[in-house]
Amino acid sequence: MKVSTRGRYALRVMIDLAEHSGGEYIAMREIAARQAISLKYLERILPSLVEAGIIEGVQGKGGGYRLLKQPGEISVGEILRLTEGELAPVSCDSCVGQLPCTRTADCRTKPMWDELKRVINDYLDSVTIEALMKQ
Repeated sequence: MKVSTRGRYALRVMIDLAEHSGGEYIAMREIAARQAISLKYLERILPSLVEAGIIEGVQGKGGGYRLLKQPGEISVGEILRLTEGELAPVSCDSCVGQLPCTRTADCRTKPMWDELKRVINDYLDSVTIEALMKQ
């Protein structure tokens, strides 16, 4: 599993919102400037976070984005699954857009990959945006 720029930037945006909003809306251009992320890239990331109900976006003067949950209620795993899809360590374990593996019943390594996937997801679900803010 390799986390893409999209996932890494989404985490940076969430930390930025948590650190700067205080309940107020923050303009996308301010986030982009602080995080050195292009506005075009943010326009591709933020809608998935809005759709998931993690952040709220308002258009127009005084608009922007703000968190809808407390930073301690938002896990890294949640954000990465929204931006990256399933967090599977091997492609044969992720059937997103693929046919299921025909060797699953006979695969001697499948239990190991399943356990690794569980460990990865459990760990990422245990780390919150609030914890990242403190580092």
